[in-house]
Amino acid sequence: MPSLKDLKIRIDTVKNTRKITSAMKMVAASKLRRAQEAAEAARPYAERMNAVLANLARAAADSDAAPRLLRGSGKDDVHLLIVATAERGLCGGFNSSIVRLARVHATELVARGKTVKILTIGKKGREQLRREWGKHFIHHVDMTGVRNVGYADAAAIARDVINRFEANEFDVATLFYNRFKTVLSQVPTAQQLIPAKFEDEGDGGAGMHYEYEPDEDEILADLLPRSVGTQIFHALLENGASEQGARMAAMDNATRNAGEMIDRLTIQYNRSRQAAITKELIEIISGAEAL
Repeated sequence: MPSLKDLKIRIDTVKNTRKITSAMKMVAASKLRRAQEAAEAARPYAERMNAVLANLARAAADSDAAPRLLRGSGKDDVHLLIVATAERGLCGGFNSSIVRLARVHATELVARGKTVKILTIGKKGREQLRREWGKHFIHHVDMTGVRNVGYADAAAIARDVINRFEANEFDVATLFYNRFKTVLSQVPTAQQLIPAKFEDEGDGGAGMHYEYEPDEDEILADLLPRSVGTQIFHALLENGASEQGARMAAMDNATRNAGEMIDRLTIQYNRSRQAAITKELIEIISGAEAL
């Protein structure tokens, strides 16, 4: 049974931990607002660009001059998995959910006889995948020094991915990230970047016909590289909001659990202290009666 001193030390330790988790919760809450606003502001642009490119892609689908980013390499042998996670932990299952989805996807590809290559964005994803999939790593993007993600960061990643595609290093690229839904809910998402894959959303003009000048192929050749950067940028913003939401929820649970632990330890401390006092009184009374 722990002594009164040990119980007192444990109570003080848990109280200090509760102060830290409470502070981290408040910091995450303040960052969440900015991150959520950035993610939600980027959605209309990403959706509209998706709609326009979907229309262009339909018009140029049968063209021999269609850009390679749209047509693909003509093969489906080598797959690049771009796994975007956080640089820090203490955010519940945020990182694990993304890694789990990527791991399942990679396992299915290997079972089908495909070659898998992995590009990681964020330290936590790399750490979780290193043991099982370390030999498949080809590049890592360190975002430690990036406080606020900008389009330039995503564009640099997109350029590297496109250059690798043009060098025939892979045939299909898929991006893995968490889409922000609510503070308590983030949706692990797999999005194919190359060959470009677009889905009609809302009033994207699926039933309309547009005439473009210059022609569709030339416009796509200019827009598709930007689209890859836009999709990566959108994913990083969604990840940022999801990370802060997950961290806020995790720190709230940790703070609540610390409070419950303090209550239990305090009751145990009081009982042990009362037992020690009672024992001392009995010894005093017994000694007085012996005299």
